[in-house]
Amino acid sequence: MNWLSTGGIAFGLAMDAFAVAIAAGLTIERLTGRHVFRIAFHFGLFQFMMPIIGWFCGRSVAQYVRAYDHWAAFGLLGLIGGKMLWDAMQNDQDENALKKDPSRSWSLVMLSVATSIDALAVGISLAFLDESIWIPSIIIGLVAAGMSFIGICLGSRLGNRTRRWAESFGGLVLIGIGIRILVVHLSGGA
Repeated sequence: MNWLSTGGIAFGLAMDAFAVAIAAGLTIERLTGRHVFRIAFHFGLFQFMMPIIGWFCGRSVAQYVRAYDHWAAFGLLGLIGGKMLWDAMQNDQDENALKKDPSRSWSLVMLSVATSIDALAVGISLAFLDESIWIPSIIIGLVAAGMSFIGICLGSRLGNRTRRWAESFGGLVLIGIGIRILVVHLSGGA
């Protein structure tokens, strides 16, 4: 696979991570370097690992992954987005509900998995093509980390001014990404 194709795949896969990072930045009250590092590192790490896992799984599980990857991404993003919408609609008295940190615990893991499921399918595809996985995986991971870094910083700048609206918008973005993944896969686009 040539560098142009690898770069195109990497940027395409990173778009979901970028959008989710923006949504995460919208919900964090005071963005710190730790938040930025956790999001960028985890999104990049999962985008790096999933093609490798897919490549090793190869032909043996390809039909199962293709059959359900879009449902898993839709479900994870829908749950997290729905929770963000719920938190945004809660009473102002519950100040802690509005201070959720998506860069911690299971939220981070679920977001990382949801944004990298397509990378698993790319790894399977590369196995079918008898392509090496290491260089593409490194490029995919680095691009995802960089785009996530930019996304969370951008989301934070937008979110500090309009907290409640931003959290609602972030939840809708996550749900929208999940729906887009589902529609594209069900229509035969990927």
